[in-house]
Parts: sequence; structure tokens; C-alpha cells
Amino acid sequence: MSDSYASLKAKAAGIQQSGRLSRRRQRIPIDVDLDPYQIPLQDINVANPELFKHNVFERYFKRLREEAPVHYCKDSQYGPYWSITKYHDIMAIEKNHEVFSSEFKFGGVTIMGTPQSSAEMPMFIQMDPPKHDGQRKAVAPRFTQRSLAELEVVIRERAISILEGLPLNETFNWVDHVSVELTGQMLASLFGLPQAERHRLIKWSNIFSNADNPEMVESTADFYTALAECGEYFQAVWRDRIEREPTGDLISMLAHGDETGDMAANELLGNVVLLLVGGNDTTRNSISGGLLALNDFPDQYQMLRDDPGLVTSMVPEIIRWQTPLTHMRRTALSDIEFRGQKIAAGDGVIMWYISGNRDPEAIDQPDRFIIDRARPREHLSFGFGIHRCLGNRLAEMQLRVLWEEILERYPDIEVVGEAERANSVLFRAIQNLPVRIAA
Repeated sequence: MSDSYASLKAKAAGIQQSGRLSRRRQRIPIDVDLDPYQIPLQDINVANPELFKHNVFERYFKRLREEAPVHYCKDSQYGPYWSITKYHDIMAIEKNHEVFSSEFKFGGVTIMGTPQSSAEMPMFIQMDPPKHDGQRKAVAPRFTQRSLAELEVVIRERAISILEGLPLNETFNWVDHVSVELTGQMLASLFGLPQAERHRLIKWSNIFSNADNPEMVESTADFYTALAECGEYFQAVWRDRIEREPTGDLISMLAHGDETGDMAANELLGNVVLLLVGGNDTTRNSISGGLLALNDFPDQYQMLRDDPGLVTSMVPEIIRWQTPLTHMRRTALSDIEFRGQKIAAGDGVIMWYISGNRDPEAIDQPDRFIIDRARPREHLSFGFGIHRCLGNRLAEMQLRVLWEEILERYPDIEVVGEAERANSVLFRAIQNLPVRIAA
């Protein structure tokens, strides 16, 4: 396995020496006051990370849903791509994995991926059946109802400890003190590692999920260096788990799985990155986004105070509203006509969950945060079909437990400044959320 990680280090050194900046890392400034309806339709590029950093993406997607729900962008920093922006169209793409592939050899599941980059660390989310099914099955037992019931006790203890240690009558960053801390502790538990190791896991997760963000990761070389470090670290964990009886953590499950026990070094690394980022960024940003939403919709916050039982329906509404993962990508395996548009074999097709979750044809009053929706789980944030997020119930449970304990202690947590958002086209991430809790 070590040869694979040595090649990553060599690649990092080569990039560092060249000093080159890839097109996908170049920032494309936007005019935040520009009306997207004034832009020629064919020139709209909703994959500009600046739209998400400045939180002005909604009107761009609204126009595409109305005028070009299957829209072709011929030029972006990620190359040409199709945008799928309506709820039911996204579901149709998700279900048709025979035509719309997730395979890493075609570029994987994000708009940033290329066949070359995705092949460096294949992961089961970037595979089609049957290999996808076998690798996913290996770790699925960690997310069963029984396993989650055991984890709930631990999550509640940690949530209480975190909340009771928060400062009162002073401004602090909710992201660092609560969102990152709770999800970081959960990551260490899922991997069967000492809690002190969570800082290492969070650091790697931050780098992997911000590889194209020059504000967070200075150079692509830093990304490859972190990949090599992570690979070497988990190679040692892997060897330890192989030599021991199954312990129930994610690495042990992969090491002892029928279809994963002999996986190559790059597959181990890919699946570790998937589980790291999937277990960290999505839940973290929903924790932050939920508090921000309640402050933006004070009537809903008051409703929650009056009836704490609404936490159950509020949690999936938070996940819809935040949509922490903005999109997933598929690659067309053959020419196909879809909703009147001719998609060619090899074309990248981007399913914009962030847009589907705002589609008024599928969701009533989608631009309102409503904590007592009748069917709050009918959103796209976890994907759909065979690639539906494996940890969706764990994410919901962490949010539910946290808000149950918040309401026991702090009836009013006030957001006292602007949320600082990440320059990311993949994650709708909040980096800083200044809050204050009155004693």
C-alpha cells in the first residue's frame, strides 16, 4: 500500500515545484447585485462557487427551473456540463443508473472530478452495481436501527457536555464550539479511534472537502500531501484491524468484509475520505444552518419553544433547507433524449439538490422554513435510489438529540452577525456563525 501513498507525495512535490494554478481553483468574481434574468440563458454558470459563498444562488436556479430545467453550460472552470434543476427530474436521473453512471473512471460523482483524479481514490459512492453494492454492504451494519440506538446514548452525553461548556453573555463561533465538536467526536467513534484523534480527522476532512477552495487550501499540493498522510495513517489502522477480531468500527468492517477485505490502497483511501467527509461536513453544516434558519424565521423559533416536540419534524426540514451537499454528478453512458434535450454519451450531468429542494412543483412554499411540515422527509438532500446516503438516520439523530438538549438549557440562542460561507460548489458550508447566549 505504501507505494500508492508515495506517489501522492511525489505528485504534491511536483505541483509545489511548478507553482501552477489549475483553472478549477481560479476564482471567478460575481456581481452579487446582478439580476440573473438579465444574463443570456446560454451563459449562465450555476457552478461558480462564488454564488454559494455570497448566498445568491437561489434566483439563478429559479430561472433555470422556469426556463431551462435541463440546461447546458458549455464553458465553466469545470468544463461543460448539464444542469438538472427540478425535483422529479433529479429523481428520474438517480433511478436510471444503467444510463447515468457514478463510476470514477468517468469522473465520479462531483462536478470537480475527472477520470484521472477520481481514479486516484475510488470509493463506493463512485461505483455502479454490482461493486458498489458489495462495498456499501460492508459498512451498512454500522447504521442499523440497533446500532444507532446504542450510539444515541453516547451522542446525548457528548451533546450535554458540549452545551454545558458554552460561554454565556459573550459572542462565540457556533461552528467551532458546537457543530465541529459534536461531529468530530462522532467521527472518532465511528472509526474506533481515541477522541484525541478527532482533530486530525477534522483537519483532513476540511482539506478534502475544500480541495478547490483557495481560501481554505492554499495549494493543490496541500491536498495531495493530506491524502498521503491520511492514507498512511489508515493503512496502519487497517493492519491493526485485520489482525484483530471484528470490533464493529468502520475500518474493521471493511477489513473483514467479504468484498472489501482485499481492497487496494487507493480504494481504502477513497472510502476513508468518503466516510470522513460524509460523516463530518453534511451534519456539521446542518447543525449550523438549522440555528441560522431559526433566527431568520423567528416565528418558527417561537413555535419550537412553545412545542419542543416539533424537533422531530424540524430536523428533516433543517436538512432540506440547508441542503448541505449542493449536487451530485452522473455521466451519460449513451446518447439519450431527456426532457426534450439531447444528452450525448460522456456528458456530465449535474443533479442540483439545492435547486430540487426549492422546486414549488414538489414542495409547498419551498422558500419558507417550516418546522411542522406534514411530510418533511420528502427532500433530496440525502439523494435517492441506490446511492441514497447511508448515514441519513445518523445525521438526523445527531440533530434531534442536540436540539432536544438545547431546548432543555437555552431557550434563545441569538445569531449576532453575518454567517461566513465557504467558497464551495459542492458543500453549502458555513465557516463562521457568531452567536450569543444570554445567561
